[in-house]
Amino acid sequence: MTLTQQETVAVELGQKTVDVPAGGLYDRYRMDTDLDAVAQDPRVPGMDFFRSLPKTRVDSPIGPTWTPNFYYAASTARLVMLAPTRRLRDRLPRALSPLEVGPGLGIFSIMVFRYDVADIDFYTEAATGIAVKPIRHGGLGAVDLAAALKNDRLHSYVLSLPVNTQIAQVRGRDGYGFPKWVTPIDVGITAARVSSRVANDTGGIDLELSAPTPPQTQRRPLERVSFLTSYTQIDGNWHSTLNQTHALASGRALPPRGARLRLGQGRLSEDIRSVAPKRILALDVTTSAQMALHMPVPISAGPLDATGREARS
Repeated sequence: MTLTQQETVAVELGQKTVDVPAGGLYDRYRMDTDLDAVAQDPRVPGMDFFRSLPKTRVDSPIGPTWTPNFYYAASTARLVMLAPTRRLRDRLPRALSPLEVGPGLGIFSIMVFRYDVADIDFYTEAATGIAVKPIRHGGLGAVDLAAALKNDRLHSYVLSLPVNTQIAQVRGRDGYGFPKWVTPIDVGITAARVSSRVANDTGGIDLELSAPTPPQTQRRPLERVSFLTSYTQIDGNWHSTLNQTHALASGRALPPRGARLRLGQGRLSEDIRSVAPKRILALDVTTSAQMALHMPVPISAGPLDATGREARS
């Protein structure tokens, strides 16, 4: 059943009004979710991760809210590609630099997500992003690069991030500064296969992804938690957003066999073509995950020039 077929209620987010499922987690709790109630959902594989992360109430561009945003049962897939550094740099604001993994080569990723149980209810999304060096970090050492390549501590700049619900779009765009829009997105991630289809604004294909799921390693609670820092600009100022992923079943194919990526016409495909990826390096699939997405925090990255881009020193 789609959201339009469900009974919905209207809620206010800053200056916007969006529809959410009546009786859903957001309708009942407004982000201050009862963990004991969620723990009764058979899809949720435990609550240890969330009980270690107390929420706080903060002011934000979308009004007062609770952070982090919790995703209690989720699955993800990430296609890692090599792309020319010069093409990646052309798509980055001046404050950011591509993470180089070899002479003239950086990392570009295509990601799909399925959030079955979350503070803002079920939704799906897709993303394209560039792995970048941490702002003001300087040169990366071998340990930093190894951690980034293992997905333990990645820094990213998102080019496109479509979602399939209004609340995910408004919170992501107005609250976090991400380039989000609403479009139909189908995401299926099982132990056997990954499949995803993102529609464009005319109902045609923007992007399709299909691949066998790599063998999954089952992990103990809290054994594997990775960190992704994304950089965005909100009202002309740089912010960093931390996302923690608690992986309970995950695997990697390096390189993946049988992965099929089909580009169509739309913003995702345009962003992929713009960086001219050379080849697929890896496929990371997590069939059982939990996440905590923190609200953005300001970060110093130097003054912006008259065009709103980071000025060179």
